[in-house]
Amino acid sequence: MTGFAAERAQTSAGELSVSLRSVNHRGLDIHFHGGSEFAVFENEVRSLLKSHIARGHVEVRFSLQRSAAQTPILLNRNILDAYLAIFRQAAKEQRLASEPDLNLLLSLRGVLEDAPAAQRGPDAEFLPELIAVLTGCVVELNRHREREGTELSDEMSREAAEIESAATEIARLRGEILPHFQARIREKLAELLVDAGISESRVLEEAALLADRSDIQEEIVRLGVHVAELKRILAEGGEVGKRLDFLLQEMNREANTTLAKSANAGEAGLGITALGLHIKANIERIREQALNLE
Repeated sequence: MTGFAAERAQTSAGELSVSLRSVNHRGLDIHFHGGSEFAVFENEVRSLLKSHIARGHVEVRFSLQRSAAQTPILLNRNILDAYLAIFRQAAKEQRLASEPDLNLLLSLRGVLEDAPAAQRGPDAEFLPELIAVLTGCVVELNRHREREGTELSDEMSREAAEIESAATEIARLRGEILPHFQARIREKLAELLVDAGISESRVLEEAALLADRSDIQEEIVRLGVHVAELKRILAEGGEVGKRLDFLLQEMNREANTTLAKSANAGEAGLGITALGLHIKANIERIREQALNLE
C-alpha cells in the first residue's frame, strides 16, 4: 500500500525532520536515508516500524538542522598557521611593518568549521524525541494507507458481488445443460450395451461416473462458500492479504473445473464458459488488489 507522511519538531539536538514513504511490496522492506548520526538509532526505528507496518517498501528519511548554539565551532589551527605564514612571508618580501587582523583571519575559509556530526554525537535525550516524532509520522502514514485500503476493499467487494452473481447464473444454466448430460449418458450406455459381455452393474457404474464427472453442482456450491468467506474477510478487515491469496487460489480452481466440465455442452455450456472466464478475470483483479493490502 502507498502513502506518505512527514513530521517536523524542535528537539534538544535541533530541528528534526522525519518523512516516511511507502509503496507496494509483498513483505516489509525498510530503507534508511539520513546522516551517519542517525545510524545508532536504526534498530529502535526498525522495531517501531515493524510494530506498525506489516507490508510495503518503506523509505525513512531523517534530517537534523542544528542551531548555532547547538553547533560547536572548531578552530582549524593548521589552516590558521598557514594563513599567518603566508601573511608574514608576504610582509617580509614587501618590507612592510604590519600585524595580521585576527577578526579577518577568522573569517577566512576553513579557519572555523562545524564539529562533525559523528564527533558531536546525539544528546542523551534525543532518542525518545526521535521516537516521538517518528511515531506521529507512522500514525499519519497509516491514515493514508487505511484510506487506500478502504478503497481497495470496496473495489474487491464489487468484484466479489460480480462473482456471486455469475455463480447464481451458472447454477441456473446448470439446469439447462442437464438434458445434454443425460443425452451423453444415454449415448455412452448404448456404446457399452453393444458388447453383450458387459454386466448391468458395470453399465450403471459407468453411467454414475459420467454423471458425476459432468455435473458442476459441487463446484457451484464451493464457489458460493468461497465468495461468502471472501466477503467476511473483507468486512472483518485487519491483515487480509495472505488469507485472501489462499482463498483466491481455491476459487480459481473451482472456476477452472467448472469450465472443464461445461465444455461441449451446447448453448448453455457456452454461457457457462463465458461466465466462468468472467469469474476468473474477477479473481485475478482481486488477486492484484490483495497484494497491496496488509
